[in-house]
Amino acid sequence: MLDTSCKNILVRGVNWIGDSVMTLPALRALRKYLPESRISLLVKPWVSAVFDHNPNIDEILFYADAHAGMTGRMKLAWMLHKKKFCSALLFQNAFDAALIAFLSGIKYRAGYDRDGRGFLLTDKVPVPGNDKKEHQIFYYLNLLNQLGISAPYSEPYIHLTIEERLRAREMVKGMKRPLLGINPGATYGSAKRWFPERFAEIATWFISDTGGSVVLFGGNQEIAIADEIYKQVIPDFRTSQSLASLAGKTSLRDLISLIAECDVFLTNDSGPMHIAYAVKTPLVALFGSTDPLLTGPPPGGDTNSHVVVKADLSCSPCFRRTCSNDDMRCMYAVTTDEVYYGIKKILPHTPAVFFDRDGTLNRDTGYINRQEDFHIFQDVTQTSRLKEAGFRIIGISNQSGIARSLVSEQFVQKINHIFIVQYGFDDFYYCPHHPDEHCSCRKPEPGMLFRAREEHGIDLRRSFVVGDKEADMLLAKAVGARSILVQTGKIGESPNADFTAANIAEAVQWIREKTNTN
Repeated sequence: MLDTSCKNILVRGVNWIGDSVMTLPALRALRKYLPESRISLLVKPWVSAVFDHNPNIDEILFYADAHAGMTGRMKLAWMLHKKKFCSALLFQNAFDAALIAFLSGIKYRAGYDRDGRGFLLTDKVPVPGNDKKEHQIFYYLNLLNQLGISAPYSEPYIHLTIEERLRAREMVKGMKRPLLGINPGATYGSAKRWFPERFAEIATWFISDTGGSVVLFGGNQEIAIADEIYKQVIPDFRTSQSLASLAGKTSLRDLISLIAECDVFLTNDSGPMHIAYAVKTPLVALFGSTDPLLTGPPPGGDTNSHVVVKADLSCSPCFRRTCSNDDMRCMYAVTTDEVYYGIKKILPHTPAVFFDRDGTLNRDTGYINRQEDFHIFQDVTQTSRLKEAGFRIIGISNQSGIARSLVSEQFVQKINHIFIVQYGFDDFYYCPHHPDEHCSCRKPEPGMLFRAREEHGIDLRRSFVVGDKEADMLLAKAVGARSILVQTGKIGESPNADFTAANIAEAVQWIREKTNTN
């Protein structure tokens, strides 16, 4: 069992982008279990961008090309030895991961007992069977649970800064909305790749049907595939506003931010597929030789946020890199009709106005935990004018008082329900977490808005955020919505506000004017 007194922990990460995404819930669980410990992550440089700005990690260390061979390994082991780690947790399965931890002199070394490395581990965890076909995320969570670390399931989430989101938005500036991202590659092998001519057909349909645009993604190895797709889109749509190829032109971190900017994403089973669900972009994933139950979009997500397209064939999944039948029948059986139906199903289409609660809809009297402290502003009735104009009305509120045991969750739900029953709100979301948990839903993180997109088909870029705090303004900027600061709460002005209103009535009037719905 892991010694909880250890305050300096090394985690050996995995080597592939998709696998790295699937370790994110385990890293979050480790941080929550050991909030005072320093957690360092050792990974290959090409996956490190997945973990940039992750609050659950204190340090990222590189297992670089310079560490190849026995001499290189000894240099790496000496570098790790000097850092005085007291525990090493090995997410990677390889013998090499255990050898490096051993050579580094780390006293406690835990990982799965496989690949002949058990004698190098001080805590050997049996490899679990997978008769139930559990998602790969649970493989890493199970390791922690077997070591006595409470590791409940949570959805993978990649943290992006506002600056990264804005940089990506600038890169696709001028392209029409909605924006479809297409990833036609798959590093594992050709058995996982759909066909360029079919991606081109989807791109042509999408541009014609929605008036939007398409961006092709990929690494250096996918440049030729992306070029082939580009050339097969009809000439009228090959304009800078409708079609672009960024294959081979982005860093991994830029790719992550750009996928987050897409309104919907179409991809083979690949690293970018895992990135898409971890940045909460609506996703259509194509599967042939692999099994979506094991490595597809994770369980627990709303089916409005992702669609998996896979043919039901006896030879699939085969888990081969290339088709042993030499006919790729599992990929030929995936038709453009069903893929485009999936895109249309999850493409966001409805605008919304999101309202903060305390200080915006009602007086902010601190942690509201009594009915007598709850006072709704009179002009909240004006929000009905937005529903008349075709907007969904949705509440969003940080409620850390729940985690601090200052407010009961039942009382928060009761208060929020008032806005639904008496004022016609379509939904009301709240974040119950403490700021130290670094969750994806506490504003200005956009988790609550992403949930609204999943459950209500909200087009965030045609939406508005109304609030009285800087976090509300930054939230709007994060998702490309427009922000309105109301001067009924904590602050009177914000450099990030698109408009400043005295109250809700003035905010409603501005929204109607901007959308020509007076």
